[in-house]
Amino acid sequence: MKKSQITENADGTMRSLSNRNVQMIAIGGTIGTGLFLGSGTTISKTGPSILLVYLVLGIFFFWMMRAIGEMLYSDPSQHTFVSFITRYLGPTVGHFTGWTYWLGLTFCAMAELSAISTYVQFWFPNLPAWIIQLAFLGTLVSVNLIAAKIFGEAEFWFALIKIVAILALIVTGIFMMTSHSVTPLGHASVQNIFHNFSMFPHGGLSFISAFPMVFFAFQGIEFVSITIGEATTPHRIIKKAVNETLLKILIFYFGAMIVIMGIIPWTHLTPESSPFVQVFKLAGLPAAAAFINFVVLTSASSSLNSFIFSAGRHFYQIADELPKGSWLHDHFAKISKNGVPAAAIKISALVLLITPLMSLTNATNAVFTIVAGSSNDMYIIVYALVMLAHRKYRESSDFLPDGFKMPWYRITSPLTIAFFAVIFMTLFFIPQDIIGALGAIAWTVIFGGITYLHQRSMVSANAND
Repeated sequence: MKKSQITENADGTMRSLSNRNVQMIAIGGTIGTGLFLGSGTTISKTGPSILLVYLVLGIFFFWMMRAIGEMLYSDPSQHTFVSFITRYLGPTVGHFTGWTYWLGLTFCAMAELSAISTYVQFWFPNLPAWIIQLAFLGTLVSVNLIAAKIFGEAEFWFALIKIVAILALIVTGIFMMTSHSVTPLGHASVQNIFHNFSMFPHGGLSFISAFPMVFFAFQGIEFVSITIGEATTPHRIIKKAVNETLLKILIFYFGAMIVIMGIIPWTHLTPESSPFVQVFKLAGLPAAAAFINFVVLTSASSSLNSFIFSAGRHFYQIADELPKGSWLHDHFAKISKNGVPAAAIKISALVLLITPLMSLTNATNAVFTIVAGSSNDMYIIVYALVMLAHRKYRESSDFLPDGFKMPWYRITSPLTIAFFAVIFMTLFFIPQDIIGALGAIAWTVIFGGITYLHQRSMVSANAND
C-alpha cells in the first residue's frame, strides 16, 4: 500500500487496513478449529442436515452483519460496534456490553493460547507449555503494538494458510468423488451424503444441540466491524466486507462439509479425530496429521492475533467513554505514535498471562472452563444488544435513508433478535452448556446491576455538582 493512502483519524489511529486485510481478518476470525477439528462432532450429531444448520445460521449472521454495517456506514470513525450500543441504548448498557465483550475476548484468547501449546507439543512433547505460551503471546502482542497494518498483514497470511488447506481438501475431494476413488469404506461419491438420509438421525435434541455449536463456530465474524475504524476506504470496504465475507465463509464450510461426507459416509466419521486428517489419509497423504496440526496451529495463532487486536480496541473504547480525569481514561484512552491503543493492548495482554501461570502451576482448569463457557454464552447477549441498538439507530436522526441499509428490516430485525433468544434457550437442553448459560445470566444480573447503580451514582454526583 502506498503511504499516501494511509490517513490518520482524529484520535491518532491510522487507516492502513485494505479490503483484503479486512476480509481475511473476518474469515480468519471465523474459520478455525471448529471446522478443522470439531466438524466431525457436528456431522456425527446431525448427518447431512448439518448443511441446513450452517445455512440457517449463515442467514441470521448475515442480517446481523448488515445491521452492524449499516450503523458503521453512517459513522465509520467508530472502532467497535459497542460504541453504537452506548450511543443508542445508553451509557449503562454500553458500559456493561463493553466489559462483557472484552471479558469474552480475553477468555477466548486464553483458550486459543492454551490450544497453541498443545499443538506445538505435538512436535515437541517435552517443551513446557508455559514457555510456548509466553513465546507466542510476546510475538503477537509485539505485532499488534507495531502498527495496525502489520497486524493486518500477519492476519492475511495466517488466514491464507487456512484457506489453502480448505481448498486442498475440496480439490482432493472433488477429484476423489468424480473418479469414484475406492476407499476402505466403499467409494467416494456425492451419493454418500444422502444415502439413507434422515433429517434427525439421532433425534431432535441432537439436531437442536448442533445450532449452538455452529453458532459459536461463526463467532468472531463481527471482527470485520472492529477493523473499519482503521480501514483505508471505510465506506467501500464496509459494503464489500459485509456482503462478501459471509458468502465466502459459507462456501468454505459447505464445500468442506460436502467433500468430507462424500468421501467418508457420515455414519463412519470418527468424532474424536479431525475429518481433514481422515480425508487426507484416505487420499494417501501419510503426513496428514502433521499437516493439519500445522494448520490448526496457524488457525489458533490467527484467532489469538485477532482477539488481541479486538481486546485492545475494546478496552480503549471502554476507557475513552469514561469521564476525563478517571484513572482508566487517563491511562488507557491513549493512542501511541504508531497509531495503536498500545496501553489498552498491553493491559489486555497482561490478563492473558493467567494462561501460562496456570500452566506453570498446574492449576486446575475447572473454574477456567466454566468461566470460558459463560463468556462464550454472553456473546449471544451482546449480539442481541447490538440488534436492539440498530433498531434505535433506525429511529434516530443519524439514520441514512440512502445508506447501506439492512434488507427487509421490519421483518429481519425482530426475527434475528428472536433467533438469538432461541439459541440461548437451546443451551438449557444441552447438559454441558447449562452451567455456562446460568453463568451468563448471573453475570448479566449481577454485573448489569452493579453497572446500573454505578452509573446512577455518577449521574447523581454530577447533578449535585
